[in-house]
Amino acid sequence: MSPCTASAVAKDTDNAAMTKADFYNLAGQTRHDQWFFTCRLAEQLQQKKRRVLIQVGSKEDAEELDRMLWEFRPDAFVPHALLNAEDAPSDCPVSIGWQNDPGDHHDVMINLCPELPVFFSRFQRLAEVIVQEDAVLEYTRLHYRFLKDRGYPLKYHDRRMG
Repeated sequence: MSPCTASAVAKDTDNAAMTKADFYNLAGQTRHDQWFFTCRLAEQLQQKKRRVLIQVGSKEDAEELDRMLWEFRPDAFVPHALLNAEDAPSDCPVSIGWQNDPGDHHDVMINLCPELPVFFSRFQRLAEVIVQEDAVLEYTRLHYRFLKDRGYPLKYHDRRMG
């Protein structure tokens, strides 16, 4: 699904009820850089009692990120589960999803997909993690433009200098 698929979402004139989007622009150039930052962000959010969905493109990506969340830092503990796993606890603070509807998740979504999921607008917050790789720069620019054109509140965090 392309960002244009989400165009069915009506423009909301009440910004207080709209999804707030944060774009984190990193100095790194690899998917590992993007995912490592995502692990740190998910850890910080769950420590603040936020419920997080990390949206990835495939089951294989979800399983890889699942392993990374357990290992990204020796002293870190980020309780998480694959969203589609049969044994996933419904109250898990961090879930990793791919392609399927996230159910009752509505707090924070970290999107690691080239597509902006059609259900993004049910979330209070959306985070996009940008690395200096052509494809990622291209699709996150499209996401930013799409959200800006529809009046969503946007915040840009330039993390390239430190």
